[in-house]
Order: sequence, then C-alpha cells, then structure tokens
Amino acid sequence: MDTMTEIAFQIILFAGNGRSFAMEAIQAAKEENFKEAERLIQEANSELGKAHGFQTKLMQEEANGNQHHLSVILVHAQDHLMTAMTVRDLAIEIIEIYQNK
Repeated sequence: MDTMTEIAFQIILFAGNGRSFAMEAIQAAKEENFKEAERLIQEANSELGKAHGFQTKLMQEEANGNQHHLSVILVHAQDHLMTAMTVRDLAIEIIEIYQNK
C-alpha cells in the first residue's frame, strides 16, 4: 500500500470516528444529557482535527511541489471528511435546539 492510500485511510478512519461521536452527541441531547452531548462533540472535534491534519499535510506537500496522484480512495476520503464535518456542525445546531426546548 502506498503512502497516499495509507493517508486516505487515516482520513476515512478519523472522519468516521468524528461523525459517530457527533451522532452520539445528538442522541445524548435528545435524552437531555447535555453535558455528555458536549463531551461527545469535543471527541468529534478531536477526531476530525486528526483527519484534517492528514489533509493539511497533503496540501502542504503539494504546495511544496510534491505532486501526488489523485485516486478514487483519496476522493472518497475527502468526501467522507467533509460530510463528517457537516454532520458535526449540524449536531451542534441540533443540540442547541434541544437545549432551548
């Protein structure tokens, strides 16, 4: 497995973890456990930060002239990360709605 594929799988892994934590946070808020919801959002932020770190590394390498081939796995990883970040952002809004209910 080449380095690009390994990085893509790391992005998928951490993005998936972040998305799962965000979904769990919504469930905690639904049960009015807002402290747990906040903790889970922080976990989501941490995991998404790790995924974003791998993405940033790739962009820095490319900016420094180290071109990588574009693979379907990498495109999927990028899509997975952006979707997970959107789920996290929506989870924060949904938690706020539950809190103000």
